[in-house]
Amino acid sequence: MKRDVRQHIISIASDLFYRNGYNSTGINEIISESGIAKATLYNHFKSKEDICLAYLQHKHALFSQSIKEFCLSKSKGKDQVVAVFDFLQLFFQEKDFNGCWCIKTVSEIPKDNDRIRNEIQTQKNQLINFIDDLISENLNIDNKETNILAKQIYLLYESAVAESHLHQQDWPIHQAKGICEKII
Repeated sequence: MKRDVRQHIISIASDLFYRNGYNSTGINEIISESGIAKATLYNHFKSKEDICLAYLQHKHALFSQSIKEFCLSKSKGKDQVVAVFDFLQLFFQEKDFNGCWCIKTVSEIPKDNDRIRNEIQTQKNQLINFIDDLISENLNIDNKETNILAKQIYLLYESAVAESHLHQQDWPIHQAKGICEKII
């Protein structure tokens, strides 16, 4: 039961942080939306920052599993690499698409908040590593080039997320995918 309450708090906080932002979401709002007592929240989390870390980890776990399953379901070769943009297209089409939860969060925290910043950097590095693995398993290029290409595709992906959120249109995703197809 205790785990269920913790997951419920994380789920509610995730919705609120992603929709409204980290700074605009207060502890009292999380408590109210969760339908729990303040003491219950603090039994599970010591601070709002701890809730934020759980939120980031929750979103990342769902994202990582989904993008991996999606990309690996495509035909071997270039299709698996380019599939990161097809996955992004599906993400964009969700009714609650609101950009990247990591970038939204890092833009709201103080520069010296190393706990949250390090978590976000770890998640972004894991995305680069996933793209690197896709390239290694699907394209015939050397390791040095694989890492460079992975970072280039990562930058295309991240800019497509940001710009599709800004413009509320999917043309940045299509453009990024087109560039990716040319560079691989």
